[in-house]
Amino acid sequence: MILPSLTDIEAAAQVVYRAFQATPQYRWDLLSQRLGTDCWVKHENHTPVGAFKIRGGLTYFDKLRQEGALPREVLSATRGNHGQSIAWAARLHGVACTIVVPVGNSVEKNAAMRALGAQLVEHGEDFQASREHALRLAQERSAHMVPSFDIGLVRGVSTYWWEFFRAVPAMDLAYVPIGLGSGACAALAAKHALKHPVRIVGVVSAHATTYADSLAAGRVVAAPVTTQLADGMACRIAEQEALDTLAPHIDHIVKVTDLEIGAAMRALYQDTHNVAEGAGAAAFAAAMQERGALKGLVVGTTLCGGNVDSGVFARVLSPGAHGA
Repeated sequence: MILPSLTDIEAAAQVVYRAFQATPQYRWDLLSQRLGTDCWVKHENHTPVGAFKIRGGLTYFDKLRQEGALPREVLSATRGNHGQSIAWAARLHGVACTIVVPVGNSVEKNAAMRALGAQLVEHGEDFQASREHALRLAQERSAHMVPSFDIGLVRGVSTYWWEFFRAVPAMDLAYVPIGLGSGACAALAAKHALKHPVRIVGVVSAHATTYADSLAAGRVVAAPVTTQLADGMACRIAEQEALDTLAPHIDHIVKVTDLEIGAAMRALYQDTHNVAEGAGAAAFAAAMQERGALKGLVVGTTLCGGNVDSGVFARVLSPGAHGA
């Protein structure tokens, strides 16, 4: 993949800012105390859909519009945040939208997608099964299949890292959760576009390790998904294009358990009173795991989504909670 240039990212930002303004980033004192060094948080939980994915949906559809290629209907697959992004952008452009989710998917994410006008189809036990079903439906209906990883999505997502790195020029290390890879590739794009010296650390769930395993092996390696908290990182098969982009540039990979993610969700709530879903807390969980090596560094983390079901969050916050 040829990463978006600075000109590409700046143009994408203008598309994003038609819908909402730049999200904030703060150096939180209590989080910094926990980490033992300066800790900044980028608040993508403050977008209109509570997650960073909306940026990609907006730019993906705007490109279709520019090309005169807006379809009659789009299909996609999701665990929730990508689906909200696509539903939002499809509604904006008057395009019918069908989203396939796994059986037993987040109740509240499903409700949010329906509220945005998407028709939901529940199919399969995990994201990969849902994606394969969505591809079949798109072919049957002659509809446009919106992928979950694509340069058009990365271009939009790059805008949040562009905002973050410009706001914190002294950042030494940035922790980036990896689901299908758009966030991590976008971070690399912004880093290179701005010539920022920050090192990019990828974060995966210890219960969904396809990206860690694939990067180590130099090829796509499927891995089982057993995470109960990090549904936004619950990917069974890595994207080859994402691997090709990440492999030469990622500093290293950190695996975080549901136990560590639950602790990070509690810490983020206690210290900032922001709600983080599992994947949204993964970056801080990874930083906490490595805090012994971070003293004296300026660390960037991302609260990339806050769309956790209230019942799950209540269990995470309850006394003596261990994960979900």
